[in-house]
Amino acid sequence: MTERYLSAVLEEAEQIATHHEQVAHSTENAAHEYLRYAVLKLLEEGPSNPDSTLPRIDDVTVGYGQDTAMFESWHTDVEWWMTVPPQEECTRFRIFYPTEHESVPRLIVDVMSALGAWRVWTGNAVDCGSYDHHERREVHFLWPQGHPVEDLLQERVHGPDAVAPDGGCTGDVRDRMVASANGGQVDDLEPRTRRAVTEEMSVSLLEKGGRYEVQSASGNRYEVDVVGESCTCPDWQQRSPAGGCKHLRRVDHEIKRGRVPRPDGRLPADAADSG
Repeated sequence: MTERYLSAVLEEAEQIATHHEQVAHSTENAAHEYLRYAVLKLLEEGPSNPDSTLPRIDDVTVGYGQDTAMFESWHTDVEWWMTVPPQEECTRFRIFYPTEHESVPRLIVDVMSALGAWRVWTGNAVDCGSYDHHERREVHFLWPQGHPVEDLLQERVHGPDAVAPDGGCTGDVRDRMVASANGGQVDDLEPRTRRAVTEEMSVSLLEKGGRYEVQSASGNRYEVDVVGESCTCPDWQQRSPAGGCKHLRRVDHEIKRGRVPRPDGRLPADAADSG
C-alpha cells in the first residue's frame, strides 16, 4: 500500500523537477524542495496523472516551512511545540482539512507515511495572519532533510549514477545564483535591490497567502510576508526601510522571475521562459 503513495509523490515531484525546475532555483537541496511542493500539489489538487487511481479529498490546504524558523516566528502564539520541540533540518507540514472528518483523512496519513514523515500534532486550525482557517482542523508532520526518498527522486530525474555538484544536493545555491542567470539585467536594478539579488540566499514558499521563508548566507532564517510587506529580520523590525529589507526585495524578485511559487501557491504559467 505504501508503495502506491510513494510512487505518486515521486511521480509528482519528477514532473515538477522536469517542467518547473525554477521552484528550487535558490534552495540548497532541490530534491527536498521538489518533494515537499509535490505533497502540496498532490493533496490540494490531486495527481497530475489522469490515469492515477489515488483518491482525492476536497478542501485540503497544505503549508510547510523549516521547523525551527516556524518556531522562531510563532512559538509565542501557538502551543505546537509543547510535545515535540523544534527540530533542526526538518520541514514541518501544516495540513488543513474539513471538520467533517472525525479523524485525519486516510489519504493524508498514507501520503505522509510514504514520504517518511511522522505526525507530531493534531488540533483545531488557528488563523496565523495569512488567511482564515476557522472551523477547520489541521495536522502537523515532520520530515527530515536528507531522507532516502530524496535519493529516489534524484535517480528518477538524473539516473542512478547522477552526482550533484555539491556532492549530494541537486541544487547548490552557489552554482545557481540569480545574478548569473540574469546576466546584465542585475546591473540595471536599484543598488539595494541589486545587493539583495546577488547575495547568497535561498527562498521557498512557507504558506499560501504570501508567506515565504528566506535563509541567508549566515544560516539565519526569516519569514517574509509579501502581501503584508513585513519581515522578521532585525532590519525590518527596527527600521522598516523604504522599499523593504533585502529579504523582502529578494522574495519579490524571485516571484517575478518565476523561481518560487506565487503567493497563491501556484506556479507561474510562463515560468519556463523566465530564464
